[in-house]
Amino acid sequence: MHKCTLFCSSFKEKRLTHGVIVGCLLAAFTISIVFKSYFCTQLSVLHIQSQSSMDAAENQFMMFKDAGLLQELVEESTSAKSIFNACDCEPISNYCEINGDVAVQGNSSTISMVSLRTDIPAGEISWTVKPYVRKENAAAMDLVKSWAVTSMEFLHCDLIQTVPAILFSLGGFSGNHFHDFSDLVIPLYITSRQFNGEVQFVVTDNRHWWISKFRGILGNLSRYDIVEIDQERKTHCYPSMIVGLKYHHELGIDQSKSQLSMKDFRQFLRRTYSLKRAKAIKIGDDARKRPRLLIITRRKSRSFTNIDKITRMASSLGYNVVTMEPNISTSLGSVAETVNSCDVLMGIHGAGLTNMVFLPDNAIVIQIVPLGSIDELAKQDFEQPAMDMELSYLEYKIKAKESSLISKYKADHLIIKDPLSVHKQGWDAVRSIYLDKQNVKLDIKRFRPTLLKALQLLHQ
Repeated sequence: MHKCTLFCSSFKEKRLTHGVIVGCLLAAFTISIVFKSYFCTQLSVLHIQSQSSMDAAENQFMMFKDAGLLQELVEESTSAKSIFNACDCEPISNYCEINGDVAVQGNSSTISMVSLRTDIPAGEISWTVKPYVRKENAAAMDLVKSWAVTSMEFLHCDLIQTVPAILFSLGGFSGNHFHDFSDLVIPLYITSRQFNGEVQFVVTDNRHWWISKFRGILGNLSRYDIVEIDQERKTHCYPSMIVGLKYHHELGIDQSKSQLSMKDFRQFLRRTYSLKRAKAIKIGDDARKRPRLLIITRRKSRSFTNIDKITRMASSLGYNVVTMEPNISTSLGSVAETVNSCDVLMGIHGAGLTNMVFLPDNAIVIQIVPLGSIDELAKQDFEQPAMDMELSYLEYKIKAKESSLISKYKADHLIIKDPLSVHKQGWDAVRSIYLDKQNVKLDIKRFRPTLLKALQLLHQ
């Protein structure tokens, strides 16, 4: 994990040498360029911003309002004190730890800290942050509120808490099941697990249905009531605060950055929802054992148009077939229980495959990849996460004749024969054509070996 030390408020004095400070500022510049991050630093004499973040230039920055302060901090050696703490300059997530008394004012979207530097006027050092993970995605960040972080001479507190807080946004892409887990639930688990429940969640851009849907998970990560901060008139004070969530990669945990793993996370989910099965069925020589196959279905797009034939073929191979079409109002506990009872989960590339987090170990995920040259997306979103979860992964790429697009376009149309030409038009074009307007009619004969391979794996 790459870090650049910004100067954050703290009650603990830290003495930095001239070389350390200069080195940090140079590191901040380097990391910002390499990782195209626009969270690290913005000085009144130096503005660092990546091209990919041009549309969200106001989202995250730190500012020294008086350029002389920078020179003063560099010139001070043994007498320098930390004003700001360590913030992670990651390519995707906005994340900052503030160690020291913090006041949060919801109605003004302000986080205030006490500066140890009596020679620096209050408010002279400040920055803004949007506490959501996809900081380079303008569409996501447009749905996230900005918070101002500033130094103060003293704090006014209406409510004083004795435990740390984590402030994060429920804006962005929440509501999409994949992003609910990849952007929020897993990052929140990574960020909060260290506190063993002794932490309070402070939520901005609140969505009540989201809190309700994930209440079981939230309750097992924090013993305290959730603070819906945006409409709060009272000022909440904490001994320390984390702003934003740690994010590693899509639907996963990087063990080189954390002592946690996806195995730990899945065990946490089993305890949360009292799931009975830790391991998938092992067929062996007992022919009476019939593995359960769960087919994730969809309505609006990327749906199976011959689900009955798929079900009959799977049943003839020895599967007990279950179909499920979860939506935003479906109880997550019910979904978890159904998925955990199955040994194989299959579905067309989409958010429904996220439910593999509830599968027992050694279960099998079959991703149906639609037309559109989205192989890298399929790998990043579900193939790699499945392997990290100790699941077996199988993939079936459809042919043009299995796509509903063949009924709209001729076989020699670029949309059919050269999907990469559509990619050149941008993500919106790819999503519109291949994800929002495509259904699948599986070639039963061609797909049959994939289900046989899954049975083979369950024999091992």
